[in-house]
Amino acid sequence: MKILVCISKTPDTTAKIAFTDNNTKFSEAGVQFIINPYDEWYALVRALELKESLGATVHLVTVGGADTEPVIRKALALGGDEAFRINADSQDSYFIAAQIAAHAKQQQYDLIFTGKETIDYNGSSIGGMVAELLDLPYVSIAAKFDLNGSTATVNREIEGGEEVVQVELPVVVSCQKGMAEQRIPNMRGIMAARTKPLTVAEPVDITPLTAIASFELPPAKAGVKLISPDNVEELVKLLHEEAKVL
Repeated sequence: MKILVCISKTPDTTAKIAFTDNNTKFSEAGVQFIINPYDEWYALVRALELKESLGATVHLVTVGGADTEPVIRKALALGGDEAFRINADSQDSYFIAAQIAAHAKQQQYDLIFTGKETIDYNGSSIGGMVAELLDLPYVSIAAKFDLNGSTATVNREIEGGEEVVQVELPVVVSCQKGMAEQRIPNMRGIMAARTKPLTVAEPVDITPLTAIASFELPPAKAGVKLISPDNVEELVKLLHEEAKVL
């Protein structure tokens, strides 16, 4: 069995966000980058569990420049067998999905895992696009994945409950919390990752469908107003005039 896990580089959740070039580009100055948590904690770790139980081979793919290699090396340190970097820099979901799909067509994977979304753009669109481009079934926001032969049983959250579906491989699945438990790479894995194959390929000729016009930070939070417990009239006045119900 061959499994492909899609890996994305994202800013750490504690990073201070800023923009440059008239708010058209994200500033990477001083930003710590990590593997997108949904890709690492759930998609990758579940693939590694299947590797351990079924003897599967786990490949990793990312679309990005050379600056993404530390991230993909960490994924190799966790247990991935081989990595592929598509040498392109784009924030267009269709472009990224098309590059992943082109790679997957060449390799013929039995199972493709993605995180349910990235924590920077929150698009939730890559998995569905990859499935469509490969003409494969797609199961989104999966919280549990079990495999019996070539039949997968997938539990996914829906409004007000849980849905259980069965699907034949090959399939594309986007993963969320519940799929697996986070792992930390050990020293042996870190050392082994240095020599594991990381193939760099040039992108296929795809025209992006979208472009970022500008970024905008949310308004700064207003200061807290403290009202004396004895000043009920002022409190009532502020509740009427300034308080907002979210």
